[in-house]
Amino acid sequence: MAGLGSGLTGNGGGPARQTIAARARGGLVVLGGFVALLFAIEVVNTLMMGALTRTFGLRPRSADGLLDIFTFPLLHANLNHLLSNSLPLVIFGFLVFLSGLRVFLTALAFSWLGSGVTVWLIGNGVTVGASGLVFGLFAFLLVRGFFNRSWRQILLAVVLFMGYGSILLGALPFVAGYVSWQAHLGGAAGGVVAALLLRPRLPALPRQS
Repeated sequence: MAGLGSGLTGNGGGPARQTIAARARGGLVVLGGFVALLFAIEVVNTLMMGALTRTFGLRPRSADGLLDIFTFPLLHANLNHLLSNSLPLVIFGFLVFLSGLRVFLTALAFSWLGSGVTVWLIGNGVTVGASGLVFGLFAFLLVRGFFNRSWRQILLAVVLFMGYGSILLGALPFVAGYVSWQAHLGGAAGGVVAALLLRPRLPALPRQS
């Protein structure tokens, strides 16, 4: 998080600490609200006997399926499916949000689109679930430190990889089994693209005449 050091004061943190605290509160509110929305949708979907899944789940290589790209991460096959996605979504989303709302929205958008487009192109059957977002945010956290040349972010990536790195196996077609490895792979690719786009721009060198 470039620039935080410039606002430090001599009495324990000052504006920089307040900014981090504000982002932390905002992250909890946004991620908590998003997960609450997912649970509300799951309740409605269950009461409707899965009608939302049949209508808004992503149908690969169909014209209607293009619109499903924007809805399928909001739906889940069942409560256990949603529960398995909720905790990593909150953890990874919160860590990304600490870098600011713009960074979070960019990483989320590219993860969402990367996951959806990949499933639409090469997926099989109706696909639902936010796991593509999980993979995208995780991949973003893993690589951004290298693009940003930030040792602090690289250290965080190492810690996250040690704790959650095994989930990346879910992006491999011969490991994922019945889950959508296409959504995982596309989401992770989207997260990497977001990190690349958000990397600091080097100042342009002056032209010599």
